[in-house]
Amino acid sequence: MTQNNKMASDQPDSKNAAKRIIEALLFASSEPVSIKILSDLLPDTQNIEALIDELQNDYKGRGIELSRYKDQNTLFFAFRTAPDLADALNITRNVQKQPSRAAMETLSIIAYHQPITKTEIESIRGVATGKGTFDTLIEAGWIKPGRRRETPGRPLTWITSADFLDHFNLESIKDLPGLKELQSSGLLDPRPSIDIVQQTNDLFDDNEKSDGRENNDKDDVPSNQINTQQKRAAS
Repeated sequence: MTQNNKMASDQPDSKNAAKRIIEALLFASSEPVSIKILSDLLPDTQNIEALIDELQNDYKGRGIELSRYKDQNTLFFAFRTAPDLADALNITRNVQKQPSRAAMETLSIIAYHQPITKTEIESIRGVATGKGTFDTLIEAGWIKPGRRRETPGRPLTWITSADFLDHFNLESIKDLPGLKELQSSGLLDPRPSIDIVQQTNDLFDDNEKSDGRENNDKDDVPSNQINTQQKRAAS
Protein backbone atom coordinates (compact mmCIF):
# COMPACT_ATOMS: atom_id res chain seq x y z
CA MET A 1 0.00 0.00 0.00
CA THR A 2 1.42 3.41 -0.94
CA GLN A 3 1.66 6.37 1.41
CA ASN A 4 -1.32 7.99 -0.32
CA ASN A 5 -3.35 4.82 0.18
CA LYS A 6 -2.51 4.80 3.85
CA MET A 7 -3.58 8.42 4.10
CA ALA A 8 -6.97 7.62 2.60
CA SER A 9 -7.59 4.50 4.69
CA ASP A 10 -6.31 5.84 8.06
CA GLN A 11 -8.69 8.79 8.07
CA PRO A 12 -11.87 8.39 10.18
CA ASP A 13 -13.91 9.14 7.08
CA SER A 14 -11.96 7.28 4.41
CA LYS A 15 -14.62 7.92 1.74
CA ASN A 16 -14.43 11.68 2.22
CA ALA A 17 -10.64 11.53 2.24
CA ALA A 18 -10.62 9.56 -1.01
CA LYS A 19 -12.96 12.06 -2.62
CA ARG A 20 -10.70 14.93 -1.54
CA ILE A 21 -7.67 13.18 -3.04
CA ILE A 22 -9.50 12.77 -6.37
CA GLU A 23 -10.58 16.41 -6.31
CA ALA A 24 -7.05 17.65 -5.56
CA LEU A 25 -5.45 15.47 -8.23
CA LEU A 26 -7.90 16.54 -10.95
CA PHE A 27 -7.53 20.19 -9.95
CA ALA A 28 -3.73 20.01 -10.13
CA SER A 29 -3.60 18.17 -13.47
CA SER A 30 -3.55 20.17 -16.70
CA GLU A 31 -4.65 17.08 -18.67
CA PRO A 32 -7.50 14.57 -18.22
CA VAL A 33 -6.65 11.89 -15.65
CA SER A 34 -7.45 8.23 -16.35
CA ILE A 35 -9.42 6.06 -13.95
CA LYS A 36 -6.38 3.75 -13.79
CA ILE A 37 -4.24 6.49 -12.26
CA LEU A 38 -6.94 7.21 -9.70
CA SER A 39 -7.23 3.49 -8.92
CA ASP A 40 -3.49 3.27 -8.28
CA LEU A 41 -3.69 6.08 -5.71
CA LEU A 42 -6.74 4.92 -3.77
CA PRO A 43 -7.56 1.76 -1.77
CA ASP A 44 -9.40 -1.04 -3.55
CA THR A 45 -12.27 -0.56 -1.13
CA GLN A 46 -13.22 2.74 -2.73
CA ASN A 47 -15.73 2.90 -5.60
CA ILE A 48 -14.05 5.55 -7.72
CA GLU A 49 -16.88 6.02 -10.23
CA ALA A 50 -19.33 6.54 -7.34
CA LEU A 51 -17.00 9.15 -5.85
CA ILE A 52 -16.71 10.85 -9.25
CA ASP A 53 -20.53 10.95 -9.49
CA GLU A 54 -20.66 12.64 -6.09
CA LEU A 55 -18.06 15.19 -7.15
CA GLN A 56 -20.01 15.91 -10.33
CA ASN A 57 -23.10 16.62 -8.23
CA ASP A 58 -21.04 18.80 -5.86
CA TYR A 59 -19.93 20.99 -8.78
CA LYS A 60 -23.25 21.05 -10.63
CA GLY A 61 -24.35 24.61 -11.38
CA ARG A 62 -20.97 26.14 -10.46
CA GLY A 63 -18.41 27.95 -12.60
CA ILE A 64 -16.39 24.79 -13.15
CA GLU A 65 -17.67 21.25 -13.59
CA LEU A 66 -16.23 17.76 -13.58
CA SER A 67 -16.21 16.28 -17.09
CA ARG A 68 -15.64 12.68 -18.13
CA TYR A 69 -14.33 11.33 -21.43
CA LYS A 70 -14.11 7.82 -22.84
CA ASP A 71 -11.14 7.03 -25.06
CA GLN A 72 -10.52 3.46 -26.25
CA ASN A 73 -12.72 2.08 -23.43
CA THR A 74 -10.75 4.01 -20.78
CA LEU A 75 -12.43 6.70 -18.69
CA PHE A 76 -10.72 10.07 -18.20
CA PHE A 77 -11.79 12.90 -15.89
CA ALA A 78 -10.99 16.63 -15.80
CA PHE A 79 -12.22 19.90 -14.32
CA ARG A 80 -13.39 22.31 -17.02
CA THR A 81 -15.24 25.64 -17.09
CA ALA A 82 -19.01 25.40 -17.44
CA PRO A 83 -20.02 25.52 -21.15
CA ASP A 84 -22.78 28.09 -20.54
CA LEU A 85 -20.15 30.61 -19.38
CA ALA A 86 -18.19 30.48 -22.64
CA ASP A 87 -19.47 33.87 -23.84
CA ALA A 88 -18.43 35.51 -20.56
CA LEU A 89 -14.86 34.28 -20.78
CA ASN A 90 -12.27 35.94 -22.96
CA ILE A 91 -9.32 33.59 -23.15
CA THR A 92 -6.22 34.33 -25.20
CA ARG A 93 -4.11 31.35 -26.10
CA ASN A 94 -0.71 31.58 -27.76
CA VAL A 95 -0.38 28.97 -30.49
CA GLN A 96 3.06 28.54 -32.03
CA LYS A 97 1.76 26.99 -35.24
CA GLN A 98 -1.76 26.89 -36.61
CA PRO A 99 -2.70 23.46 -38.01
CA SER A 100 -2.70 23.47 -41.80
CA ARG A 101 -5.72 22.44 -43.85
CA ALA A 102 -3.91 19.18 -44.65
CA ALA A 103 -3.51 18.52 -40.90
CA MET A 104 -7.19 19.19 -40.21
CA GLU A 105 -8.26 16.97 -43.12
CA THR A 106 -6.04 14.20 -41.77
CA LEU A 107 -7.42 14.68 -38.26
CA SER A 108 -11.03 14.46 -39.43
CA ILE A 109 -10.28 11.27 -41.39
CA ILE A 110 -8.60 9.67 -38.36
CA ALA A 111 -11.48 10.73 -36.10
CA TYR A 112 -14.15 9.16 -38.31
CA HIS A 113 -12.24 6.09 -39.57
CA GLN A 114 -9.96 5.09 -36.66
CA PRO A 115 -8.01 2.94 -36.31
CA ILE A 116 -6.59 3.79 -39.74
CA THR A 117 -3.19 3.44 -41.40
CA LYS A 118 -1.22 6.20 -43.16
CA THR A 119 -1.77 4.45 -46.51
CA GLU A 120 -5.54 4.39 -45.95
CA ILE A 121 -5.51 8.09 -45.03
CA GLU A 122 -3.66 8.89 -48.25
CA SER A 123 -6.14 6.81 -50.24
CA ILE A 124 -9.03 8.88 -48.87
CA ARG A 125 -7.29 12.24 -49.28
CA GLY A 126 -5.86 11.41 -52.71
CA VAL A 127 -2.44 12.82 -51.80
CA ALA A 128 0.59 11.63 -49.88
CA THR A 129 0.46 12.88 -46.29
CA GLY A 130 3.67 14.63 -45.30
CA LYS A 131 5.55 13.90 -42.08
CA GLY A 132 4.94 17.49 -40.98
CA THR A 133 1.20 16.84 -40.99
CA PHE A 134 1.52 14.01 -38.49
CA ASP A 135 4.09 15.95 -36.44
CA THR A 136 1.63 18.83 -36.06
CA LEU A 137 -1.18 16.57 -34.85
CA ILE A 138 1.11 14.64 -32.49
CA GLU A 139 2.53 17.88 -31.08
CA ALA A 140 -1.02 19.12 -30.46
CA GLY A 141 -1.70 15.86 -28.61
CA TRP A 142 -4.74 15.07 -30.78
CA ILE A 143 -3.58 11.74 -32.26
CA LYS A 144 -1.49 8.81 -31.06
CA PRO A 145 -0.28 5.47 -32.47
CA GLY A 146 -2.73 2.59 -32.28
CA ARG A 147 -2.15 -1.13 -32.69
CA ARG A 148 -0.30 -2.54 -35.65
CA ARG A 149 -2.40 -4.39 -38.24
CA GLU A 150 -1.97 -8.15 -38.39
CA THR A 151 -1.27 -7.93 -42.13
CA PRO A 152 1.94 -8.13 -44.18
CA GLY A 153 4.29 -5.39 -43.06
CA ARG A 154 2.24 -4.89 -39.86
CA PRO A 155 1.45 -1.22 -40.64
CA LEU A 156 0.91 1.16 -37.72
CA THR A 157 -2.59 2.56 -37.20
CA TRP A 158 -3.53 6.00 -35.87
CA ILE A 159 -6.27 6.94 -33.40
CA THR A 160 -7.42 10.09 -31.62
CA SER A 161 -6.47 10.80 -27.99
CA ALA A 162 -8.22 11.92 -24.82
CA ASP A 163 -6.84 15.43 -25.46
CA PHE A 164 -8.71 15.44 -28.79
CA LEU A 165 -11.98 14.69 -27.00
CA ASP A 166 -11.19 17.33 -24.39
CA HIS A 167 -10.29 20.00 -26.97
CA PHE A 168 -13.45 19.47 -29.02
CA ASN A 169 -15.65 18.99 -25.94
CA LEU A 170 -16.65 15.40 -26.73
CA GLU A 171 -17.33 12.67 -24.18
CA SER A 172 -16.48 9.92 -26.66
CA ILE A 173 -15.94 9.34 -30.38
CA LYS A 174 -19.61 8.37 -30.59
CA ASP A 175 -20.43 12.05 -30.01
CA LEU A 176 -18.91 13.09 -33.34
CA PRO A 177 -21.64 14.59 -35.54
CA GLY A 178 -23.19 12.21 -38.04
CA LEU A 179 -24.02 12.81 -41.69
CA LYS A 180 -27.54 14.13 -40.98
CA GLU A 181 -26.27 16.45 -38.24
CA LEU A 182 -23.62 17.91 -40.54
CA GLN A 183 -26.21 18.46 -43.28
CA SER A 184 -28.75 20.07 -40.93
CA SER A 185 -26.13 22.39 -39.47
CA GLY A 186 -25.07 23.56 -42.95
CA LEU A 187 -21.53 22.17 -42.60
CA LEU A 188 -22.18 19.48 -45.20
CA ASP A 189 -23.91 20.05 -48.52
CA PRO A 190 -26.70 17.43 -48.95
CA ARG A 191 -25.90 17.06 -52.66
CA PRO A 192 -24.11 13.74 -53.35
CA SER A 193 -21.57 15.43 -55.60
CA ILE A 194 -19.97 17.22 -52.66
CA ASP A 195 -16.88 15.55 -51.20
CA ILE A 196 -17.77 14.45 -47.66
CA VAL A 197 -14.23 14.51 -46.30
CA GLN A 198 -13.68 18.06 -47.54
CA GLN A 199 -16.94 19.26 -45.98
CA THR A 200 -16.38 17.42 -42.71
CA ASN A 201 -13.05 19.21 -42.42
CA ASP A 202 -14.94 22.51 -42.26
CA LEU A 203 -16.29 21.43 -38.88
CA PHE A 204 -12.82 21.83 -37.43
CA ASP A 205 -11.14 24.35 -39.72
CA ASP A 206 -13.82 26.87 -40.76
CA ASN A 207 -11.74 29.86 -39.69
CA GLU A 208 -8.55 28.76 -41.41
CA LYS A 209 -9.71 28.68 -45.06
CA SER A 210 -7.96 31.89 -46.01
CA ASP A 211 -4.87 31.81 -43.77
CA GLY A 212 -2.53 31.05 -46.67
CA ARG A 213 -1.53 27.66 -45.28
CA GLU A 214 -4.02 25.40 -47.02
CA ASN A 215 -1.35 23.42 -48.88
CA ASN A 216 1.84 24.13 -46.94
CA ASP A 217 2.93 20.49 -46.53
CA LYS A 218 5.82 19.94 -48.92
CA ASP A 219 5.36 16.20 -48.96
CA ASP A 220 1.75 16.35 -50.15
CA VAL A 221 1.73 15.18 -53.78
CA PRO A 222 -1.10 13.86 -55.98
CA SER A 223 -1.76 10.13 -55.62
CA ASN A 224 -1.20 9.52 -59.34
CA GLN A 225 2.36 10.81 -58.92
CA ILE A 226 2.83 8.36 -56.06
CA ASN A 227 1.75 5.50 -58.30
CA THR A 228 4.09 6.69 -61.09
CA GLN A 229 7.01 6.88 -58.68
CA GLN A 230 6.22 3.41 -57.38
CA LYS A 231 6.11 1.98 -60.94
CA ARG A 232 9.46 3.59 -61.76
CA ALA A 233 10.96 2.16 -58.59
CA ALA A 234 9.62 -1.28 -59.47
CA SER A 235 11.12 -1.15 -62.98
